[in-house]
Amino acid sequence: MEKLIIREWSAADRPREKLLEQGRRALTDAELMAILIGSGSSKETAVELCRRILSDAQNNLSNISRLEVPDLCRYRGIGEAKALSIIAALELGRRRKEMEPDAISVLNSSKKVYDYFRSYIQDLVHEEFWVLYLNTGCRLVDKKIIGRGGNDSTPVDIRVILRYALQVQAGSLVLIHNHPSGTLRPSNADKLITKRIVTAAELMDIRVNDHIIFTDISYFSFRDEGLL
Repeated sequence: MEKLIIREWSAADRPREKLLEQGRRALTDAELMAILIGSGSSKETAVELCRRILSDAQNNLSNISRLEVPDLCRYRGIGEAKALSIIAALELGRRRKEMEPDAISVLNSSKKVYDYFRSYIQDLVHEEFWVLYLNTGCRLVDKKIIGRGGNDSTPVDIRVILRYALQVQAGSLVLIHNHPSGTLRPSNADKLITKRIVTAAELMDIRVNDHIIFTDISYFSFRDEGLL
């Protein structure tokens, strides 16, 4: 059966025309992705190709957001440019989640920290170690990535953490890192680096409010569990 290309479809079924006439909410995920990539392959329309990609990802955009360029380029009809368009669009969506009301930047509980920061660190396949720098009222002053590592470890330079704390005049810190494996319990290395940072920060009269381990669906708080 010969493929029917998108421009031969009824105008109401073409993704771009559908978006213009019916609005963004009327489009399926596959149709929105098809607008991003523009064309499919010699055997599939852009919509059909995107449906197949979504199907392989269990129709879950979060799963697609974990894919890298080589993963997407495995699909016939997806080259580097199209793969980058998909990745860029999903990253913009993730960053949109970060634009929370200003009140949430008062980070005085582990739950508030998790709700605020989860979109920064969600879907990563490697570990990252971040520090949130707060003033004395637990209002966010700045945030900084300290280390990026592999699947189960991340280099952390305590001097970098405290030097930046002094630069931004932070009164307290929240330490954050993720476990891509999904394991919530802290390792012995996690406990050791936390103790070293707390001890060093105390010498500068800076408080470590918490160390929170993130997974995609939950978190572990050193403070809540009595480890700080």
